[in-house]
Amino acid sequence: GSSGECIYLEKEERMAILEAVMAEVKGECTIIAHVACNNTHESCQLAAHAEGLGVDAIASIPPIYFHLPDHAIAAYWNAISAAAPHTDFIIYNIPQLAGVALTPALLAEMQKNPRVIGVKNSSMPTQDIQMWHDEDLLVFNGPDEQFISGLAMGACAGIGGTYAVMPELFLKVYEHFQKGEMEAARQIQNQIDHIIYKMCSAHGNLYAVQKAILAKDGVPCGSVRKPMPALIDSDAAVVDEAHAMIAAAVAKFC
Repeated sequence: GSSGECIYLEKEERMAILEAVMAEVKGECTIIAHVACNNTHESCQLAAHAEGLGVDAIASIPPIYFHLPDHAIAAYWNAISAAAPHTDFIIYNIPQLAGVALTPALLAEMQKNPRVIGVKNSSMPTQDIQMWHDEDLLVFNGPDEQFISGLAMGACAGIGGTYAVMPELFLKVYEHFQKGEMEAARQIQNQIDHIIYKMCSAHGNLYAVQKAILAKDGVPCGSVRKPMPALIDSDAAVVDEAHAMIAAAVAKFC
């Protein structure tokens, strides 16, 4: 699940989910475990647990609610990294939700930690991707609506919240981009964005819509956890329309 969903789960639940994921993938996928909590102790416990399971990397947003200074955020991230000393660390920059942003000075401090290999950048300015890329770090595009733009600014790939319901489309954008086929990539990105806009038009949360779409494809995964709003009856039409849009786009472009 995304970090947005994880914040509503207890530490033990997050551990159990990661254990199930690792047992299922059996080394066939790259697993980056998001381990941030709003206290350092539990974040370190999650990091150590993730390393024990053999994840490929751990990731963390900064602490939310209190807007901590750079030195306190660095101390938090470095403590988490120290709890998983043999596992690579990815900074997750999402200032519009976390309330604080990755800065060049904070990144410079974190680069003293040899386990820091990259940034998942979910800030809206694609310029940020260029800045982190210029520091010789892996940079993953965050906002799904600008995947192609993130690639153009130097992102090596993306980590997104809507990939689960339309992975074929994102993979096709990436394929076209790598071949220099920008117009073909742009057309698919445009369709992806319209699908996201449709899913976001529901009364229920975006993740609730996606879970319903996955259920229609034979992957039942329940609903969202409160306080995220679940679907209401009138959202069924949004689910059906988004599901049909995805199927049509996959048939057309893939």
